[in-house]
Amino acid sequence: MMKRKEFMLGAVAGLTFAAAATAGGVIDWPSAQAGPVAGVSGRLAPTAGAAGLAFAPPQGAPLSFADIFQQVAPAVVQIDVKTRVRRPSMIQIPGLPFALPNPNSDGGGEEGEEGADGEGTTALGAGSGFFIAANGFIVTNNHVVADATEIMVKLADGRELEARVIGRDEATDLAVIKVDGTDFPFVTFEETAQPRVGDWVIAVGNPFGLGGTATAGIVSAQSRQNLDDPTSSFVDFLQIDAAINRGNSGGPTFDIYGRVIGVNSAIYSPTGGSVGIGFAIPASVAKPITDQLMRGGTVERGFVGLGLNTFNPDRWEALGQPRDFKGAYVESVTPGGPSDQAGVQQGDLLVGVNGRPVANGTEATRAVGAARPGETIRLEVIRDGRRRTINVRSGVRPSESELLADQDQGGGEGPRNAPITPQGQSVEGATVSAITPPLRSRFGIPESVTGVIITGVERGSPAAEAGLQAGFVISRVGNRAVGSAADFAAAVQEIKAAGRPSVLLFVTAGGQRGTLVLKFAAE
Repeated sequence: MMKRKEFMLGAVAGLTFAAAATAGGVIDWPSAQAGPVAGVSGRLAPTAGAAGLAFAPPQGAPLSFADIFQQVAPAVVQIDVKTRVRRPSMIQIPGLPFALPNPNSDGGGEEGEEGADGEGTTALGAGSGFFIAANGFIVTNNHVVADATEIMVKLADGRELEARVIGRDEATDLAVIKVDGTDFPFVTFEETAQPRVGDWVIAVGNPFGLGGTATAGIVSAQSRQNLDDPTSSFVDFLQIDAAINRGNSGGPTFDIYGRVIGVNSAIYSPTGGSVGIGFAIPASVAKPITDQLMRGGTVERGFVGLGLNTFNPDRWEALGQPRDFKGAYVESVTPGGPSDQAGVQQGDLLVGVNGRPVANGTEATRAVGAARPGETIRLEVIRDGRRRTINVRSGVRPSESELLADQDQGGGEGPRNAPITPQGQSVEGATVSAITPPLRSRFGIPESVTGVIITGVERGSPAAEAGLQAGFVISRVGNRAVGSAADFAAAVQEIKAAGRPSVLLFVTAGGQRGTLVLKFAAE
């Protein structure tokens, strides 16, 4: 700070000296001669004539965003939250095969349990929001207020009010909170026009705790999907280049008319700060969800209990389908769930919901989610090359955190030690074996995982090129379940005999499920 002040004083003194010396005529500038400069002399009076049109604002561009900001800023608020974070009772140190007791734990229970006082440690967080009604309803992000024990809202005039959560929706990362009072300034969602790529936007919020901050930019892209697991099924984000940073979450994105076209939710950044890639939940999604939260506090969606996957062209081809196949692969069926009771099976191809085709798993999930719990949903599937319609009675979709927790169950620890000598039958360069108790123990495979296990891979083989490794468990070859090396070899041979160049393998590795394309060696 001192260096900056000394530099400024020196600079000012230098400028003063130069001005005084020039005025007094003491300095003789080298080669200085009286006369026109570049053919021009006298007082210069710039005009915005034809020559200056290249720098004029384009038609439709505002000369300034000040008037818009002045009108909408009173509706934008800063949100400060307190949450309780439970300290784990055990600490896992990389490289150690066991966990150590945490001396700062809240209690002596399992990880995630509360201590004797049940409080844990206090964490502070901050975000943004905006009034959507005069009677104190405020829109923000779910991740801003989730698990909050205290919520304080700071208004544009400096007042601080305590708020309470009215409703949250994890699937869209939206929440509505409320403060007591009336006659608050509020803004509205744009309902009639959709923003276009290239349209101006203004983001207002509380970056890094600096409230009342406005940034401007344009809509960079539309319909950005699958940014994170909780919102991947129900939100097509607007991408904007107006700078948004930590603390902007939940704040509004305005158009140049001061209408809310989005709710700021996420950024893409390798550094944690803005790099000009931000994402906002569009008004077309935010308005109906927040309206529902304001009325009842919950959002219910249809649910049929299917785990769906959408493949790329190589994987569809390896599954025996056209490379441009439209639909979703039924990867799992929730035991006892609506689809299980109706007869949907793993390996079915879901191509339609309620008479309308679906191009991928996201479209199918949204079509199912649009149904009311208790309604009958018609699922059109392809099984063994034949189309059939299955009627499923819709249930209530669990929260996104519950669904993600279900996916993580039975993950296992992964390989503990690689086997010294591969054992089993060699197929396309992979040594395959049934999962014996010793192999299950050696590779840390949960009891719930079934199939065959890879015990070795020949270098440079088709199996190696496919990415197979020792310890991988293969549950299905194409649409055929396998439980022994003979099953695996027969399934591969059947597909090769049909003249197909590759086959899709369904793999579990390190507790994660996925698919690999095994391309056959030329014969």
